[in-house]
Formats: sequence, C-alpha cells, structure tokens
Amino acid sequence: MSFFESIKPLIYKIDPEIAHNLVELALKTARRCPLFFNPLIEKNFIDEPILNQKIWGLEFKNPIGVAAGFDKNATMIPAWPALGFGWGEVGAITPKPQEGNKKPRAWRHIEYEAVQNAYGFNNEGVEVIKKRLQKIYPFILPIGANIGKNKTTPEEKAIEDYKILVSELKDVVDFFVVNISSPNTPGLRDLLNEEFISELFKELKNLTSKPILIKFSPDMEDKMIINLANLSVENRADGIIVTNTTTNYDLVNSPIKRGGISGKPLQKRSFEVLRIVASEVFGKTTIISVGGIDSSEEAYKRIRMGASLLQLYTAIIYKGPGIVREINRGLIELLKRDGFNHISEAIGVDVPKKLTKKDSDAS
Repeated sequence: MSFFESIKPLIYKIDPEIAHNLVELALKTARRCPLFFNPLIEKNFIDEPILNQKIWGLEFKNPIGVAAGFDKNATMIPAWPALGFGWGEVGAITPKPQEGNKKPRAWRHIEYEAVQNAYGFNNEGVEVIKKRLQKIYPFILPIGANIGKNKTTPEEKAIEDYKILVSELKDVVDFFVVNISSPNTPGLRDLLNEEFISELFKELKNLTSKPILIKFSPDMEDKMIINLANLSVENRADGIIVTNTTTNYDLVNSPIKRGGISGKPLQKRSFEVLRIVASEVFGKTTIISVGGIDSSEEAYKRIRMGASLLQLYTAIIYKGPGIVREINRGLIELLKRDGFNHISEAIGVDVPKKLTKKDSDAS
C-alpha cells in the first residue's frame, strides 16, 4: 500500500476546502526544501521526446496540465513540476478580489470518485495575482490564466472585466482561458451565446497576441456545442477546452443542488463533448480535454479523439500525487504499443470523419 493510500481515510475526514488549503501550504513549504523537493521533480516529471509538443510557439514537455481551480491564486506554480505536470492554469482570476460563495462549498462523493464545488471564483484579485506572477514569469512550464467576471458585474458589462484581465496579465502569462462556463457565478453561462462570444474575441484579440481559448460547459445541448465550436473557430479562438463541471446532479446520490460536479461521473459526457467538438473543428484549432481523466487509458482515448493537451484535478484527490507520472508513463507505453513514434501521430486518429455532400451522394 502506498503512503497516499494509507493516509486517504484521514484526508477524507477533513473538509475538502480545508484539505486543499493544507495541500497548498505543504507544497509552498516543500519547495523551500531542495533536498526533499528536487527528488520529487526527478521522480514525477516526465520529459520524453515522444511526449514533447510545440503548440502556440510554447514548449509542452508532456500533455498533462493543472486544471483551473487547483491553483486559484498562483501560489503553487513552482510545485507543478514536482507533481509531474507539463503546464497549467491559474485562477479563475477576477478583476476585483472576491470571497466566493458561502461555506461549506465543496463536497466529496467518495463512492463516485467525484467532487462537487460551489466556490464561486474565490480569489485574491488580479492586482495581487499579477504581482505574484511577475516574480516567477517566464516559468519553465507554460502558464495559462483562467479569467472570469466578478459576481457583481452585470452581464452587459462583462466584457469590460475580461478586457481588464487580459490587459493586466498579458505580460505575465502565456495564454488565456475565457471562463464563461462555470456554474458557480449567477448568469455566467448565459454568456455562452453567439453575440457575446463574437464581441468578446474581437475585443480581446485587439489587446494581445497571446493565445485566447474558450472553455465549454458539458450541460449544453449538442446542437449548441456544434454551433459554438464553429463560432469559436470563426472568431479565431486559439483553443477550445472541454469541459467544465456539470450540474447534472443525477450523476451522484446527493441532496446538494449547488455548484458543479467533477471527476469520474463527468467522464462519459466530457468525452462525448470532445467527440462532438473534434468532429466539427479538429485541425482548425487546438482542443484540450478535461473531465474524469484518471488513467493513461482514458488519457490516450482523449488524445486519439483529437485532444492535443489534457488536464486533471479531481484525479489527484482520489489517485494521489503520483497520478500524473503514471498517466504520462502509461501514455508512452500505449503510443509505442500502437506503433506511434510521437504523440502528434496519435492525436485525432479516432475523430469521426464528417460526410461531405459528395460523399453522401456517392453512398
């Protein structure tokens, strides 16, 4: 039994948010102890040519990234390599500091290997986080900023919040992720519409040359996903992340009807949304998959379905801090098993081919 497995019962007795704060403290402390910290990097960080990619001009040593929500205030970036991550996101960041929703606001569903959170973009605000990033940027790994509007900002002024965030952070991060798909800010998902997305990308593209990505909700109807995927490409989105957490509370046996669910129960729908998006826009923009990825087999499945990069968070809670290393090692074995010399050769090999009118007529 691993050390993590032996202490899991103790961890699960602690409130999830308090446990997360203790992990943050431990990682911040560990990086100040090179004799302990450096061996972790050597053990967990996988940097093999078969997994190396260059995307948006950035070097990704491996495809597994830190999902948004793990490092809300950019306090744990130096620890990312020690956990094995090849890149990551900080945030979500809002222009003004905000405390988020009332507590308790995070729950484990241990039997489902799921987490439900209703944090509500709790963060220290762009001014504080920018100063923190200035001390570390550029970093050895690509850093993305997940950006969202403040809860008190009305929908008609939401674009101004995103413009502030891009203007303030464009020199201290490598790319941006527009978050209009979190279920924890009232009205935010209402911005997932054609008019807002078109105007948003027009404004943000005028502010920076850094890549700008958009993150989709898994709770949209398939037709809307198709429309927004194509719209995002038309508006020069540099990437699409699928998916955010879900509000399908039927996936777990819980009376709590707040926030979004992540982890194993999201796996099936997250993959389905990936398939829909990839079948529409694969090859036209970069696709990133997140949601229920907890093994090398699942990660490989997402890569073959068109994802160039992957993210995880909940898997660490249930599989332990060695999960990123295990997935990357497993990916190397799976790629070699199937005769691929590089990850790029496997990306998208299972994407459904769309029938053209000519193909349809021929059949």
